[in-house]
Amino acid sequence: MSIEDFIKASHGEIPVDFLLRNVKLVNLFSCEVIDTNVAIYGGKIVGFGEYNALEIEDLHGSYLAPGLIDGHVHIESSMLYPAEFVRAVLPMGTTTVVADPHEIVNVMGLEGLQFMMDSTAGLPLDVFFMIPSCVPATHLETSGAAVTAEKMKKWIDHPRVLGVGEMMNFPGVIYHDLQVLKKIAVAGEKQIDGHAPLVRGKDLSAYITAGIKSDHESTGINEAIEKLSKGMFIMIREGSAARNMEALLPLVNQQNSRFCGFVTDDRHPDFLMDHGHINSMVKEAIKLGVDPITAIQMASLNTASHFKIKDVGAIAPGYLADMIVFDDFKSFVIKKVYKSGILVAEEGNLVEEIKYEAVKTPKSVHFKPVNKEDFIVEARGDRIHVIEIVPNQIITKKKIYKATIKDGVLISNSDMDILKIVVIERHKATGNIGIGFVKGVGLKEGAIASTVAHDSHNIIIVGVNDMDILKAVETIKKMNGGQVVIKNGEVSASLSLPIAGLLSDKPLKEVRDLGDNLTSEAHKLGCILENPFMTLSFLALPVIPELKITDKGLVDVNKFDFVSLFA
Repeated sequence: MSIEDFIKASHGEIPVDFLLRNVKLVNLFSCEVIDTNVAIYGGKIVGFGEYNALEIEDLHGSYLAPGLIDGHVHIESSMLYPAEFVRAVLPMGTTTVVADPHEIVNVMGLEGLQFMMDSTAGLPLDVFFMIPSCVPATHLETSGAAVTAEKMKKWIDHPRVLGVGEMMNFPGVIYHDLQVLKKIAVAGEKQIDGHAPLVRGKDLSAYITAGIKSDHESTGINEAIEKLSKGMFIMIREGSAARNMEALLPLVNQQNSRFCGFVTDDRHPDFLMDHGHINSMVKEAIKLGVDPITAIQMASLNTASHFKIKDVGAIAPGYLADMIVFDDFKSFVIKKVYKSGILVAEEGNLVEEIKYEAVKTPKSVHFKPVNKEDFIVEARGDRIHVIEIVPNQIITKKKIYKATIKDGVLISNSDMDILKIVVIERHKATGNIGIGFVKGVGLKEGAIASTVAHDSHNIIIVGVNDMDILKAVETIKKMNGGQVVIKNGEVSASLSLPIAGLLSDKPLKEVRDLGDNLTSEAHKLGCILENPFMTLSFLALPVIPELKITDKGLVDVNKFDFVSLFA
C-alpha cells in the first residue's frame, strides 16, 4: 500500500479495512478517555469517528489502549523457546519487547543473537534487540564467548537492533577503559542501556556523560530520583527475583512520568502464568495509586519514545494498530489483543496457534572430569566471607562469619544456614572451580544446581555435602544443561535445558510444571527461597553488589576485584 492509499483511507475517500465502534479510547497524548470509533487500514490507525469500513466490530464501550511494551527483557530467563515466550505473553497484551540476548550470547557468541533473531522472525509480536555490550560481563569470570566492538558494529544497523545493551561494566565506563568506550561508541545515534546498581554522585554523572541514558537497577527511591534528575530514563523493574516497583513508584508524578517505563528483566514461567507480564505491572501500579493513563503510558508510549520505535506505543493516526481491549482499569483484564489490526488473542487465548519447530543448538556443557575432592577447602582460618542473600532482591550482602571446620576442612553448616556454593566453568573446560559459602538458602540436606547463572552461565551449585554436589554436576552434564535437585545421591527433580543450557524445547505449561516440581523438591530439603533457582542464578553475577562468586572465585563487586574466602 502506498502513502497515497493511507491518506485516502484516512480522509474517507476509500473504505477502511476495519472499524472498531463504541470504544473508550485511552488517548496517551491528550491524556484523556474519548468515546469514539477507531478506523484501521493496512494494519495502521488512520482516524477516529465515522468511516465506511469493510468490517465493523462493536466493542460496546470497552476501553481501547495501545499494546504493551516490555522495555528490557532477557527472553532466555523465561527458559522458554522464543516462540513459546511469545505464545505466553501475547494474550497478556504485550505486542512489543526490547530484548537483550546477552544470556545466550555469553554462551554462543553472536551466533546466539542470530539464533534469537531467526527464532522470533515473523511472529505476531515485535521483538527488537539490543546488542550485548558485556560479553563477558567482566574479567572476573569465564564466558563462552567474547564480543568486541568490531563484532558489534556488524549488527548495529540491523532494523531490529535499537542500540547497545546494558553496560554492566560501570567501573570500565567511569574510569574510561578504552575497550569499553569503543563499545559505547558503536551505538551512534541509537540508545545505550544502562546497568548501574547503587552508582551515585560523580560516578553516576561520569557514567551518564558517556551517553548511557537508561537504568533498570535502582532498588531505592533516592537512587532512582538522582538518576532521573540527571536525565536517565528510569526502567521500573518487577521480575521474579528483583521486585522494585512498589519501592520506586512514589518517584512517579504527572510531571516526570514520561521519563519512566516498565520492564520485567527476568520472569520465570510460574511468575508469567500466575501474575502475567507487563499487564500485571499496569494493574499493580494503578492499585498503588498511579493514574491509570499514566500507568499505560509507562507500559507503552514512554518506552517506545525512549527507544525511538517508530509509530508504536499509542493509538493515533499513522501508528501501528497494536491494541488491547479491557473493561475497566481496576481489574485490567485483557479481553482482546490486536497486532497490526488483526485479532491475535481473545479472553486469554491465542486466536490462531503459533506453530514452530524448536531448533537445537550445539552442545554447550564442557568441563574437565571432577570428583568430590575438587570441592574440598582446607581451613586457612576460622573466619570467612559469606554471600548473604537479600530476599526478593538480586543484590547480596558481604558478611563475615565463623567457619565450620571438620578434619581441617571447611564444611557446610545447615544449622547456621551457611552452605557451600560452587561454580564450575562449563564452556572451555578450563578446570576453573570457584568455591565459597552462602547464607539464606536454607537447605538442610542435598543440593541444587543450574546452568542458568548470570551472565556467563557456568554451572552453579549450592549443597550441604560434597557427594550431592558432585551428583548434581554429573546430572547437569548428562542433560547437556538444566536444573536439578539432589537428595542422598538421587535426582529428586530436574528440568532439561538443551538449548545453550538456558532454554527448554517444551511448552510453557510443561516447563512450568517441571519448574514447580524443582521448587517443591528444593523446599522439601529446607530451602526457604520463594524462587530458589531464580535467586541461585544471580549469585554468580559479579556486577550486582556486594559479594558474588564466579568460576574464578569470590568477587567483591564494590571493589570490582577478587576477595579471599578467608577474612
